[in-house]
Amino acid sequence: MFTFDVVPGDSVLKILRDRRGEVLDLVARTYRSHEAGATVNPDSYFLRFPEKPDSRIIALPAFLGADVQMAGIKWISSFPRNTENGVPRASAVLILNDYETGYPIAILEAANISAARTAASAAVAATALRPDGYESTRIGVVGGGVIARNICDYLHAAGCTPDAYVVHDLHEPSARALAGHIGDTQGRPATVSGDLETALDAETVVFATTALEPYVHRQFEAGQLVLNISLRDLAPDVILGAQNVLDDVEHCMKANTSPHLAEQLTGNRDFVAGTLAGVLDQQVKLTADRPVIFSPFGLGVLDLAVGAFALQQARADGTAVSVPNFFGETRRW
Repeated sequence: MFTFDVVPGDSVLKILRDRRGEVLDLVARTYRSHEAGATVNPDSYFLRFPEKPDSRIIALPAFLGADVQMAGIKWISSFPRNTENGVPRASAVLILNDYETGYPIAILEAANISAARTAASAAVAATALRPDGYESTRIGVVGGGVIARNICDYLHAAGCTPDAYVVHDLHEPSARALAGHIGDTQGRPATVSGDLETALDAETVVFATTALEPYVHRQFEAGQLVLNISLRDLAPDVILGAQNVLDDVEHCMKANTSPHLAEQLTGNRDFVAGTLAGVLDQQVKLTADRPVIFSPFGLGVLDLAVGAFALQQARADGTAVSVPNFFGETRRW
């Protein structure tokens, strides 16, 4: 009853890398469970630092019912200056709690969980929001970091197969590294462009940056799909010129995301077409006369679902490390 496991990052990474198809299905199912009310997903809590305005640590508590019946919390830091030393921007842990007793049962390295659920979310949206597929199209990627790499991997796993990629990053070596990764793993042409507009001209545009405020003011065209993963790249007018699909409306309308800025500008949410779960369940209908923008705030229940899956697999393959006597007392008297 009182077992406690630690799942290290190399185990999490291998489990999720080898099972991307299962993660895609899991994320889609979790979106539907969330839409159906089988989750509890409170607001995220931001710890910020006066002397490091670009850095933060976020707590994402959640409960997922359905077939998981588990609670937990992800504690994830984002320190963009890490990249100057060749260290990943984000690091994280995920604690999972047993729903019956409330006792924590495991802690997992969670930067890989967070990257996988973010990328899978983007790929689920990409398949649902461009149902005609990716033949004879290009994907433009703005940002060349870990999240962008994972998104490209999951797009490929989801069957999104464009003719080519174009990558833009203010840090050119990062853009070159991502383009090389795409070529090596997908065998697909991937070029680097120092011109942001070239990436924005692609039929599908992915934003995976650390931007704190909008810098994109041009409107997208009918037929373009924008995966607004980093949430703060687009000016409010750009949001208002498109059909907007969110992962959770209430969550997205916070923390000065681009949709939140659009709400502040207009005083309403009329620009929101609906949620991704609504699209998956064919309850939200989109038209071909305007671009589509998908903005996911990032739900803790997704981390919970992917983390519970990783724990199950790690226990099965023997890579979960049991910690004997983790709890100092296991009897009330």
